[in-house]
Amino acid sequence: MKGFDWVQRWTGKWSRRAADIKDSLAEDYMAEERSPWLRIGVLVVACYLLAALLFGWYWSEEPEHFDINKNALARADRIVVGSTTTAALIEVVNVLLEKRGGYLSNDIAPPGIWLDNIPNWEYGVLIQVRDFSKAMREAFSRSQSQSTEDKDLALAESRFNFDHNSWILPATESEYREGITYLESYLKRLTDEDEYNAQFYARADNLRYWLSTLETRLGSLSQRLSASVGQRRINIDLAGDAASQQSTNTPSEVQVKTPWLEIDDIFYESRGSAWAMIHFLKAIEVDFADVLQKKNAQVSVQQIIRELEASQEAVYSPMILNGSGFGFLANHSLVMASYISRANAALIDLRELLSQG
Repeated sequence: MKGFDWVQRWTGKWSRRAADIKDSLAEDYMAEERSPWLRIGVLVVACYLLAALLFGWYWSEEPEHFDINKNALARADRIVVGSTTTAALIEVVNVLLEKRGGYLSNDIAPPGIWLDNIPNWEYGVLIQVRDFSKAMREAFSRSQSQSTEDKDLALAESRFNFDHNSWILPATESEYREGITYLESYLKRLTDEDEYNAQFYARADNLRYWLSTLETRLGSLSQRLSASVGQRRINIDLAGDAASQQSTNTPSEVQVKTPWLEIDDIFYESRGSAWAMIHFLKAIEVDFADVLQKKNAQVSVQQIIRELEASQEAVYSPMILNGSGFGFLANHSLVMASYISRANAALIDLRELLSQG
């Protein structure tokens, strides 16, 4: 019937179009069969991503603790005052560079660039290394404020303060390894009986110098960890001094809350800092043994170490939880803040003991 001619034309048109599409797909399929490079490329990328994921999981484990006494015996020709502390600093930096996956903070390719927990752990360790190397240069190796600083320690400190994210020209690892070389040179002179220009002075005032820095670090970490739940804090910046002033006015109360994406960063930075502090305090316990015994302060050091060691317990959750203070879910940051705060309280007591005659 003529009335249905348009239907026949329409169906014929779409039939031809469907046939053309079928032929085109068949040609593409045959071309793919003739050229397998696309499938090979996809397979290579998939294998690379799988390997990167496996290596990322393997690299994400935090390093174990090391024995500071065995480390000192392995690194020093003989044990003298200061050799245990210097050897501990060397080994902490060495672990930072040689642990699983090496140094990750400056990686620019997978899996290192995907990871953030271990790089933040590394930054926490690095902050303590910088503080401790500064104390070595300014206090532990000098008898008086007017005495000359040790050249090796000065060069080592400058290397450890190099940018921790530099990938090349120069790489961060090369700078930190140079710092280790200068520390080893100082340790060699320190333990050499024929040398006298390298010294380590185990005095109460020198120890208090480093502990004051440690106190401010612990206080800052405790505040940053506690801010995971958000809270209103009263401004006490000028408390205790009626004549005190500051540059600009600030509100009497401030709302403090850590952004959700930064909670695990602060948590792992705190774990890294605590890991390094434990080794430094154990070394101090050896080299400053007489000072601590005279002040009856050994138990204070041991209490600080015990609180910090508790912060190193394994995290069984696949992610850092951020429940409210008394909510249904745990808040790992508040647990960490508790240990850090208690360690800081014991540290304040220790400084008070050392300041007494």
